[in-house]
Amino acid sequence: MLKVMLVDDEPYIVEGLKVLIDWEKENFEIVKVAENGIEALDYLRENTVDLIIADIRMPLMTGLELLEKIKEEAVSDAYFVILSGYNDFQYARESMRLGCMDYLLKPIKKDELVSILRKISALSKENTILEKHHKETETAYLQRHLIALIVGRYDELNLDYLEKNMRLSEGVRYVIIELPEIDDLETTEGSLMQYRREMNEAAMQILGDDNNHLIYDVSLNHSVYDTGFIYCDYMAEDKDMDDFEFLLDLSNRLKASLKRNVRILSGKKVPDISQVSKSYSSACILKSQEVFHEVRPVVIYEREMSINPNKATLFKKSLDDLVKAIEQSDDEEIKRCVDVFYSDISKAGLGDSVSLNMNYLLFQLIHIATELDDELDQEEILHRISESSFDEGIKRGSGKHMYKFATEYAQYLNQLRKNVSGGILKDVENEIKERYNENLSLKKLSEKYFINCSYLGSLFTKKYGVSFKDYLTDYRINEAAKLLLNTNDKIVDISVAVGYKNSDYFIRRFIEIKGMTPSQYRRQKKNNL
Repeated sequence: MLKVMLVDDEPYIVEGLKVLIDWEKENFEIVKVAENGIEALDYLRENTVDLIIADIRMPLMTGLELLEKIKEEAVSDAYFVILSGYNDFQYARESMRLGCMDYLLKPIKKDELVSILRKISALSKENTILEKHHKETETAYLQRHLIALIVGRYDELNLDYLEKNMRLSEGVRYVIIELPEIDDLETTEGSLMQYRREMNEAAMQILGDDNNHLIYDVSLNHSVYDTGFIYCDYMAEDKDMDDFEFLLDLSNRLKASLKRNVRILSGKKVPDISQVSKSYSSACILKSQEVFHEVRPVVIYEREMSINPNKATLFKKSLDDLVKAIEQSDDEEIKRCVDVFYSDISKAGLGDSVSLNMNYLLFQLIHIATELDDELDQEEILHRISESSFDEGIKRGSGKHMYKFATEYAQYLNQLRKNVSGGILKDVENEIKERYNENLSLKKLSEKYFINCSYLGSLFTKKYGVSFKDYLTDYRINEAAKLLLNTNDKIVDISVAVGYKNSDYFIRRFIEIKGMTPSQYRRQKKNNL
């Protein structure tokens, strides 16, 4: 319902307006009746309305004076309609100059009033759509600046924009929010995106004014559908909480809203937003290690990495043997070393020793990979480790899981040694060109071409400078742009034609890449032809 305020000092005029038409049928609701401009202005300073219908002559403040005051103080952007019993062009001209939408003579005719209301309703719907698209464009632009800082490739322009458009403070963390239980969902890209969208919408509602601290599609890992969150110390301070209490409260509220468990992994705290990339890297490390723990609702880097030297033990010998077996791709020796390691660590107790031992193991594995290919960076390898670690149906923290993880990493190292030529990448590129409108995934292509999925992802990113997912998205959007210019097809049909069943998701991706909606793009480009 659009809200209406009537402003007139003659009660019979007001009562006549109320019964002249069926306001509810036209989707309007009269929320306030004011006897003069001063009363109306006072109301507008505390309340919002969509339409003001005001008499031109009233005591204390006339309709024209009210309109002028509204513009001067910017207290309302409501549509304004002037009523008058005087058929005087001067009144009409002055009211239009001040931004009045229309000018009606008393006695008001029903058809004229209905016509104006329907015009306002149509304009309101159009403005709502434009505001939505404008907000989506602004969000996409803000997130581009955020991603630049998160990956550590930013300049002062990025930093300045974020400082002007976000509430920030000292004490910043990069936080991963994810839903760990997805085995009952379809695993298509569309269903996973819908799954994450529900989580995002719930998080946006909970965070309120701070919801622009949520960020999507940061991960280099094509199979990751989590959400990032830039935490600042003021958020907990405003609620008289500490970091852990705030994140646990967020997790509990998300769980209550979604009826599902939520996992929150918080990177280490850094002084300010300019250093958020360090927090992001530490959050990735936490994610890689989480596979060796039972599921916990909130994990904070500092808590996880604080080792009690009196209780924690590093089983260097068994881990060094395991690393050597992985490097040699010896499955039998890997199995033996895993059994020895779990025998050692079970005697000490997992709680205090797991982080120390997993840190050591991951460091050694990262070192081997970078020795084989010096262009790989630590963050990328952590993503690959995380990808192979989180596998459906494997019990967390078990020897069986460790063995599977170790053998898969051995295969990954073998792929690095083979240094696959660019021929496979050319085949993958052709697959995208020929089948971009299908449900393509790097995993399916890796199976088709008999290559490790993680290593194929590394090669692809290295050659093209973007992940497989981003490359596919760019290609789809560029093909959509061609269809927008060369056909008169509907947006929803073009969305399906380039591989997006969900047209809303297609529009969001189009805005992120082209900076405008598909309809705006079509109009602008055709007007320039």
